[in-house]
Amino acid sequence: MNKSIWKANEKEKYPEKINNDNNFKEKVDICIIGAGITGITCAYELSELGYSINIIEKNEVCSGTTGNTTGKITSQHNAFYDYLINSFDENMAKKYLEANEKAIRKIEERIQKENIDCDFEKLTSYIYTDKNEEIEILEKEYKALNKLGFKSEYVRELDIPFKIEGAIGFKNQAQFNVVKYIKGLLKKIEENNVKIYTHTKATDIEKNGKEYIVKTEKGNIDASIVIIASHYPFLKLQGLYSAKMYQSMSYLIAIETKKELPKGMYISISNPNISIRTAKYEGKEILLVGGGDHKTGKPTTYEESYGRLEEFAKKYYPDAKILKKWNAEDCVSLDKLPYIGQASNFLPNVYVATGYKKWGMTLSNVATGIIVDSIKGKENHYADIFSSLRMKPVKNHEEMKNMIIDSSKGLFINKIKEAEILENELENDCGKIIEIENHKVGIYKNENGKVFAVNPICTHLGCLLTWNQIDKTWDCPCHGSRFRYDGKNICDPAYEDLEILEIEE
Repeated sequence: MNKSIWKANEKEKYPEKINNDNNFKEKVDICIIGAGITGITCAYELSELGYSINIIEKNEVCSGTTGNTTGKITSQHNAFYDYLINSFDENMAKKYLEANEKAIRKIEERIQKENIDCDFEKLTSYIYTDKNEEIEILEKEYKALNKLGFKSEYVRELDIPFKIEGAIGFKNQAQFNVVKYIKGLLKKIEENNVKIYTHTKATDIEKNGKEYIVKTEKGNIDASIVIIASHYPFLKLQGLYSAKMYQSMSYLIAIETKKELPKGMYISISNPNISIRTAKYEGKEILLVGGGDHKTGKPTTYEESYGRLEEFAKKYYPDAKILKKWNAEDCVSLDKLPYIGQASNFLPNVYVATGYKKWGMTLSNVATGIIVDSIKGKENHYADIFSSLRMKPVKNHEEMKNMIIDSSKGLFINKIKEAEILENELENDCGKIIEIENHKVGIYKNENGKVFAVNPICTHLGCLLTWNQIDKTWDCPCHGSRFRYDGKNICDPAYEDLEILEIEE
């Protein structure tokens, strides 16, 4: 996967790691699993209160969704408030809106307090449609916002290079460089003696009386409180998150153009949508174009993902030079609300934050407020609407159908003959699943013709994987785990690698 513009010029690697020592042991008040925006923000707030804290991260700081985001800081989560009112009620929709608006202000306060240079810029955010048949959706959303007492603007023209039918604007929203922002917070938490261990994978959380043992591949950490900020909770059964969420992929390209750039943030209400914002990169102002959403594990083509964004860019910015392209994976709950709070009824003082539905910049800050207040024993005004313990009837039956597990763990094949693979014609730099002795085998042939074979069964809960030709990965259509072509795990909730199969000549 390509690096985002936020990470493209990052040369520093966080220095602290747990050494390969099975006798490693450390005791802290709070262990945070995951060094993305949620984990780092929680560490920032809690370290100011005097808690001893460490953070463990299986890759690098901001290496997941946080480092691949659009960096929009907004409470306008597409045409969402009409859905909230109709699916829940006005009070709940109003609390969701208030919580996200406060999150914008909270981020701005931290930037000012810590004097963080992160290209923070206040702008108006717009949802728009260029299709006459979608006007009704937009009008319903505008009426919903009026019901909530929120002052938005309805316009019929925007400073983007194509005609629209209508748009709704939220003023005083913002955009920034999220990696620069996180680095500013890191500077402060280092002063507060927070330790960060990168390349340290959590494998389990074990109850030990009133405390917990966080198990890693390199040793154990004893903690009174655990915060799971690892994108997708790696717990297999506790909380039943695998039955309540799926993961979604989206794509971004960064382009340079001599044409005048728009002065706001924009996203279409169509599905798959188009997202637009400006950014600063290597001393220039550039444009980010995103979209192409699809459920992780659903086979897609280059034309349907990056190609669609490139076509859009070339159509409206003919001189567009593509600088970078990358993708991100986001967790989506079946009722479209995040899960924030206690991870399970059986795990007091273990907290979780997940299911941000592509709007993690504000929702991570909402999560931080809820978790910090809970640790302090303080009631949070917004905790109830995001409760991670909620178990309401699933209304989205179509999504539930998509999450049926196709399990086949036992392969019983140790070695594969090269001839058996060659019988299944496969071009170089391609992968697919083939049948050998009534067993499914995942194979990938690299550009030089070398073949890699794996058991294509997800190590999380046993779903059959699909081949992702764009990123050369094995992706899980059930819960969104991802593995490299050679079986190496790269995205949770799975944490174990795939079984590698030997190839005989």
